[in-house]
Amino acid sequence: MKKIFFIFLIFICASSSAYSKEIKRIIVGNIDAKISIIAFESMTCSHCADFHKKVFPKLKEEYLDTGLAKIEFRHFPLDLAALNASKVSQCKNDGNSDILESLYANQQKWVKGSSIQEANKNLQKFLKSEGFSIDFESCINNQEIEDFVLNDRIDGAKNFKVNATPTIIINKEKFEETLNYKNLKKALEKLI
Repeated sequence: MKKIFFIFLIFICASSSAYSKEIKRIIVGNIDAKISIIAFESMTCSHCADFHKKVFPKLKEEYLDTGLAKIEFRHFPLDLAALNASKVSQCKNDGNSDILESLYANQQKWVKGSSIQEANKNLQKFLKSEGFSIDFESCINNQEIEDFVLNDRIDGAKNFKVNATPTIIINKEKFEETLNYKNLKKALEKLI
């Protein structure tokens, strides 16, 4: 089934790679930093939410805010709810991580429902309660953003052998250690 889904993604995205150049990536830190981190994540992944709660704040304080590194968030949706949340996080197309961070920080408030329709209602209700002003239906039905998100997933699987989330890439090398701040810091310190 996974192979069929992957082939389906390639078919959908093959003709739309030009669109992804128009959509801004969500990046935090110095764009020209010596250390470049890519985080492949699924919005419904509890381990990804843990990364944002426990590791990202320290990473931001010590490496991103100081200009030593940048992190680029890429999408690797594992289900339809994650796909829709990814589309919403990209919808303003401003490169800002506010929606993404809020979705991870409050994941249990919106990741629920026995159908995609119910999950979408919870997501929409959560965004409204947090004061995010977006046209929800327009966001989740935007084909360019969907192609952008799915192309991230294809790129992750094809070029970095991503098969779980979160997967961290540091200067184009897959981070293979247990993902905690201590291990991540040790890897980053070697690159400074």
